[in-house]
Amino acid sequence: MPLSELDDRELLVAARSDRDAFAELYRRHATGLLAYFGRALGRSDLALDLTAETFASALLALPQYQPSEAPGASWLYAIARSRLVDALRRGAAEARARERLGMRAVVLDDHGEAALNRLIDELDGRAALAVLGELPEEQRQALTARFLDGRDYAEIAAEMRCSEQVVRKRVSRGLRGLRLRLGGGESRG
Repeated sequence: MPLSELDDRELLVAARSDRDAFAELYRRHATGLLAYFGRALGRSDLALDLTAETFASALLALPQYQPSEAPGASWLYAIARSRLVDALRRGAAEARARERLGMRAVVLDDHGEAALNRLIDELDGRAALAVLGELPEEQRQALTARFLDGRDYAEIAAEMRCSEQVVRKRVSRGLRGLRLRLGGGESRG
């Protein structure tokens, strides 16, 4: 089966012995992680460093990865969240995992930093759409119908064959799930 057809959990297991599987995981999630860090920090240089450190840490931790019911991307974003918390505490990205793998730091000039900032801004919305796919089906359907299709709760409830209150709860839970996955915390809205 081609690597592009594997889900993230399968890629993480395959990546233990196949570097191409890890490269596929990187292609799928590097831009989302970059947007996650860029939005959380407002600094493209630190976002780039933390993205690299997250993947280096994931590569080193692959032997400990245990597949579960959670999407494989959740494991990767848990590492990212840990790196983000560390960086916020210290004010800089740790480079320990990158150094263990012999990875050099990327240095950006002003032009490169401006281009990276534009990319982070553009990716922000796409990251939210990618994370939408990780939500439970009912929440994903309710959010899509409400915010992407612009439909009202009564219409969604009729289609989903449930009450408006149930649809509202699914939307609320879906939004909370998106906030958590995108690093926005547990704020109420």
